[in-house]
Amino acid sequence: MHRVQWRGLRLCFIALLSTSANAQQDSTGVADSLLIQTLQQQLSQVAPPPAAPVAPRSAPSTNPNMSVIGDFRMSYQSPAHRHIDAEFHEAEIAVQSVVDPYARADFFFSVARDPLTGKFGLDLEEGYLTSLDLPAALQLKAGKFRSMFGKINNIHPHALPFIDVPNVYVHYLGDDGLNDEGLSLSWLIPNPLDFYQELTIEATRGPDDNPNFVRSEVDRYLYLGHLKNFWDLTDNATLELGLSAASGQNDSAFASVLGGIDLTYKWKPLQFNTYQSLVLQAEAIWSSKRLTETETVKSWGMYALATYQIGKRWFLTGRFDYSNLPDNASFVERAYSGVLGWYATEFQKIELEYKGTTSNVLPTANQVFLRSVFVIGAHGAHAY
Repeated sequence: MHRVQWRGLRLCFIALLSTSANAQQDSTGVADSLLIQTLQQQLSQVAPPPAAPVAPRSAPSTNPNMSVIGDFRMSYQSPAHRHIDAEFHEAEIAVQSVVDPYARADFFFSVARDPLTGKFGLDLEEGYLTSLDLPAALQLKAGKFRSMFGKINNIHPHALPFIDVPNVYVHYLGDDGLNDEGLSLSWLIPNPLDFYQELTIEATRGPDDNPNFVRSEVDRYLYLGHLKNFWDLTDNATLELGLSAASGQNDSAFASVLGGIDLTYKWKPLQFNTYQSLVLQAEAIWSSKRLTETETVKSWGMYALATYQIGKRWFLTGRFDYSNLPDNASFVERAYSGVLGWYATEFQKIELEYKGTTSNVLPTANQVFLRSVFVIGAHGAHAY
């Protein structure tokens, strides 16, 4: 627009100079008149530039992020009557979105085969509301959720670097871990020191099926606490220490108490972070299960693992398991496993695992697992 105005002023100025100079020459009057007419025609033909288009305003999208995760497995087991098998282990459907500026909602549905009927069924794995704007660095979660006990209980199985769950988790927390309905309150502790601390306290109804806890018919609930400590050691390394405790009614109508400690070291160099990384992780769980007025069983279990990235898409994991049983401290089980993982992209991975298990009661077991995990849709990242 400024260019058009300047061009018009320039033409007018030339016209005025020409008119003033030629006013003294009567012989050139006709030519001056023709020049003025030409300039006027040019000015009238200059069109203003088109106005910039204005994009129509639209309301923010209220559609939630949705994704589906497939988990297909093949296995070999010995000793067993059926050595080789294949199964579509699970399809996880995630629906996640903010509710408003004050809360977020997350739903995870599991489609899996019922071991009794053999048919696939839909089950609510998690469904909870999380606050986003509480004062004093507090965050409240309400609904059905994986409890914050230990390091891996709150992580969905498809996100773990191994196919099977460590034996200590199976024996003390169950095949599906502690997943219950209730409230969870987290507090980001304002620590003046140079490390991160988060305290979580939970109160839930009590699980339906668990080796250590049951849902009480009276006013007895499952209480849990977890303290997370996190340090940035260097630009390339972090260290995390977690302390856990849980108490609730057991199947003998008395109380069971669990204590846990987990330690995780992660190394991922900034210069070669796409090709190299290392994770060292260990966790132990202690159990005190009261069976009668005079008898209490004290037992424990642990696992330790190392995951090393050997290439851009290749990961190698080794793990050792040791475990008693909650009601039998004389039972001893050991397992050794190795996993080779190929991570094609963040939406697909294939893993091959071998596991050998020995105990002082059962015969030696050898297992081989092959798992393919694939994702479609927008799936949020899991906890670090």
